[in-house]
Amino acid sequence: MTLYTEPLTQDAFAPFGDVLDATGDFRLINEGLCQRHHDRALIDTGDARTGISIFKAAPRSLPYSFDLIERHPEGSQAFLPMSEHPFLVIVAAGPGARPRAFLTNGAQGINLHRGIWHGVLTPLSAPGLFAVVDRIGPTPNLEEYRYPAPWTVVEG
Repeated sequence: MTLYTEPLTQDAFAPFGDVLDATGDFRLINEGLCQRHHDRALIDTGDARTGISIFKAAPRSLPYSFDLIERHPEGSQAFLPMSEHPFLVIVAAGPGARPRAFLTNGAQGINLHRGIWHGVLTPLSAPGLFAVVDRIGPTPNLEEYRYPAPWTVVEG
């Protein structure tokens, strides 16, 4: 089963979350030397607190094979790359549904809405360093699903 990457755009990604980038409307701050692209994502942590973690993931390459997706039913999860390298974003409408594979442009992050099924963090270059904003709480916030056969992602 093959998936072709598609560019990450807000319109295409809207059913799954928010694209975090420095495009569109902004206001100038800091004596006109900084563009503020304001309030780009809905951070949803329910009744828990919001945390910022640092993830360091091993880089992968295309073609990329996977069979595992996961979701966080109690909160959103944002991935903000700490280097300017594209990464792969895999999402699905539900367990067993055909996934989609988005390729960031190296200057984009994402915020997955609460409950969205998605692949694991998949950087395509080292160092694979990301700031992650998500729910920190006392109850479990992870569900996993394995496809009966692996999917292979190739560049589209």
